[in-house]
Parts: sequence; C-alpha cells; structure tokens
Amino acid sequence: MKSHLKHKEKGTASSPRVVLITGASRGLGRAMALRFSRGGCIIAVNYFQSKDAALETVRSIMEAGGEADSFYGDVRLSQDVTSMIKLVYERWDSIDVLINNAAITRDHVLPKIKIGDWEETIATNLTGAFNTIRAVTKFMAKKGGGHIVNISSWSGVKGKSGQASYAASKAGLIGLTKSAALELGRFHIKVNAILPGFMKTDMSGSLPEFLQDETIFSNILGSAQDPDEVAEFVYNLSWMDHISGQVFNLDSRVV
Repeated sequence: MKSHLKHKEKGTASSPRVVLITGASRGLGRAMALRFSRGGCIIAVNYFQSKDAALETVRSIMEAGGEADSFYGDVRLSQDVTSMIKLVYERWDSIDVLINNAAITRDHVLPKIKIGDWEETIATNLTGAFNTIRAVTKFMAKKGGGHIVNISSWSGVKGKSGQASYAASKAGLIGLTKSAALELGRFHIKVNAILPGFMKTDMSGSLPEFLQDETIFSNILGSAQDPDEVAEFVYNLSWMDHISGQVFNLDSRVV
C-alpha cells in the first residue's frame, strides 16, 4: 500500500521529499533507502546489475507503507543518467535529495592494476557522481534547492595499499563535492560528502578476512561501522539547510 507520508520529526512538509539513491539495491544504499522512507520520503532506487535486489528494496519499503520504485541506469553513462533522472522527475515532479552511493572496488597493488579495472572504478565512483550531479542540478534549481550527498571513503583521504584506483576515485569525489558546493550554492543546492567507517557489506566482503580484521583493529572502537547508523546521519544531514561543502568522517580512525 502506497502512502505519501509527512515528515514528523522536523516539522511538516507540503509534500513528501523525493530521494534518488544510486546503488540502492543492497548494503548502505538499501539502509539509506529504508531510513529515508521511514521519514516519509519517496524513494527512487537506482540499480545497474542488481535488479532483483533493487526490487526487494522497493518491496520492503512498500510493505512498510512507503512509496518507492526502481530505476535502471549505468551511472558511468551520461545518457543513462539523464534518462533516469528525467523519468524520476516525470514520475514525482521533484528530486529533492540525491545520494551518490554507487561504487565498485577492483583492489590490486598498483603495478598490477589492469587499465580496464582502473577505468571502470574511476568511471563508476567518480564520473558516475559527476553525471548525476550535472543532470539533477537543473531540476533542483528549478524547485529552489536540494541536497546532494556523496558517499566517499576513508581511503580517499588517507589512501590504502592495494586500493590505488578506489582511493583515487574517492579522493576525486571529495574534490568534486567541494567544487560543486561552491558552484551550486547560489541555487541553494547543498553538496556534502560522507566518509563511512568500514562496513561488512557485499563489496567489502570480497576482501580477505585478515584485511577486514586488520581494518577493524585499526579502528579506535575496535568495531565495524553500522550501515543503519550511517543512514541515520545522512538522513539528518539532508534536512540541514545551512551546511554545504563539508566532508564528514563517520569512522573512528583518526584522520
């Protein structure tokens, strides 16, 4: 059963916010989709290869009384992104929040990174965010504002052995965040970045167990990050009206 809920935690709104989350079929993306839905938002679930998982995210939202739909799109391709965002806007006449969460990792020591893996990582993690920001800007500006949250990484700040392509893409995403915030502020479009802690998701699950343990051990609190906690932070940040161009570290490793 679909419903247009109003936000009750931070005041009422004339209509529910529309939130587009890339890579929202699983992991942190799904956690954010569910959290925003509980806050009364309409969720546009983007996916590329994980159609069944994306549909499961949509089903979970709708069974809880929310409203959502899935939208195919390869964020690496500007034409895919333009088409997807147009469909979302035509469906709900608004895009209030964009969360750039889609990401991949192709870990290897630098001399052995294949050119194709480097290009695919940069294209997905960095160019994908560039494509979505560029495409969504006119719709947010037309409405009078919006909020863009880019999911970066600790690796983009400190680097990590064996993650040259991933770290480079996430560092680039921080630079993109700061530049976009400067350019889009006049339209009252906020742009911020998040550095989640290490989370045990499908993507991190491909790492050897000893590397996962090593990452958790380097954490001051000695524990992995909870995707629901990150989702809660992003949800609350999206309501902040006077914060832009910032990078929020949600890890407990010291920068």
